[in-house]
Amino acid sequence: MATEDARLLMLVDDEPAQARLISSLATREGWRALTVESCDAALSTLAGKDGKDVDTVLVDGRVPGEEACDFIRQIKLKRPDVAVIMLTASTSPLLAVEAMRAGAIDYLVKPVAPERLAVALRSATRLLPARDELQPLTEKLPSILEFDAMVGTDGSFRTAIAKAATAARGHGHVLVEGESGTGKEMLLRAIQHASTRAKAPVRLVSCEGLPHNTLESLLFGHEKGAFAGAFDRQEGTLAACDGGTLLLDSVDTLPPDIQERLADVLETGIVRPTGAAHGFRIDLRILAASDRPLALLVEDGHFCARLFEALSATRIVLPPLRERAGDIPALTRYFLGKIGELEGMKHHSIADSGLSLLEAYDWPGNVRQLQTVLFRACVHEQREALTAHSFPHLNELLGDADRGESRARGLGVLLYQDDGNIRSLEEIEADIIRLAIGHYHGKMTEVARRLGIGRSTLYRKLHELGIDNAA
Repeated sequence: MATEDARLLMLVDDEPAQARLISSLATREGWRALTVESCDAALSTLAGKDGKDVDTVLVDGRVPGEEACDFIRQIKLKRPDVAVIMLTASTSPLLAVEAMRAGAIDYLVKPVAPERLAVALRSATRLLPARDELQPLTEKLPSILEFDAMVGTDGSFRTAIAKAATAARGHGHVLVEGESGTGKEMLLRAIQHASTRAKAPVRLVSCEGLPHNTLESLLFGHEKGAFAGAFDRQEGTLAACDGGTLLLDSVDTLPPDIQERLADVLETGIVRPTGAAHGFRIDLRILAASDRPLALLVEDGHFCARLFEALSATRIVLPPLRERAGDIPALTRYFLGKIGELEGMKHHSIADSGLSLLEAYDWPGNVRQLQTVLFRACVHEQREALTAHSFPHLNELLGDADRGESRARGLGVLLYQDDGNIRSLEEIEADIIRLAIGHYHGKMTEVARRLGIGRSTLYRKLHELGIDNAA
């Protein structure tokens, strides 16, 4: 609920119904909302007494007055401290690129999902990790990857991928844990895509940020008249996925009573919509994701033990990017290639100075943050190669600290140890093999061919050098 000292959102929108909806959603997130109907009115408000308290501007691209991107430029010129979010009915990447170049930090497509608006507003209040994200553009990248196309040679990461590939062939529920941005949803989609239920019904539900009643009806459904405002019967996603798969994101944020109710469904196989006299049997597989270790939440009494036991038939942990920094060069090349394929974008390479900067950062937002930081750099960089100067926010955060040699040079292999002596041939050979595995996305036949050795020789070297062969 918004309070007097809550952040102020100015909504520039001439559609009363939409303005009321967004204002209501913003209030739930603890914001105060102020609505104006045109760009001219918005500029006047920003220049007045009320405008001094505005933290974020959400502008509908179709409001009367200035062109939306020109309006964004005017706001950033007059109030560079204000975050601007674009709202539009268009899904064109080109429009999002233009909005970002004008100064927008995010881009929402109508109709706006409550959880998507919540993420955008939270991003507007955070520092670099969030403000370097323009999510809809990065969401244009492929949402489903084959397991062997997932970039990374880090041992714990490849172990997680191998475990996911095995789980995909099974029938039990799966729990994927890892920090925000590590790729949990991507892995859930890959498991579903490779499973025996790939062609059966599938739904994705993100639990975070949804009001209790909305989430309850979304999962279990309700009968007409079950509660005030239930004017029609609604089928829940549990029933809609009968015979298929439910992808349940941010399962750690489920309210306690919904946890218990979901545990009952998984134990009995019977779901009963809210207000219904009887339930009905369903056949459902759940692939769940959690930002926090559920076992610890169970110990603290904050998560249902029965639900944890049911979901964790297979438990997979994705490592944070700071623990797999050696994968940053390969991930960078991959993302730059995909970004270059988007409408309105061009292909970029990355220079050593840029790569060293990326490797020196700890990436609290993980792989998703790396992806969006690269996108932002590509939007603004006119030269072909990204350099350290292409990442001004990272430069500002890291300062003039000596970054040393790249931790895992993407354009070569380190030859020297920290004490200045040459590294052993075995270590260099191991690095070259890891680099090749990452470069060719774990396709071992291609790795062997490019290295000029037989496939059996490659696997022998993997064993001798202690390299995880889960790729």
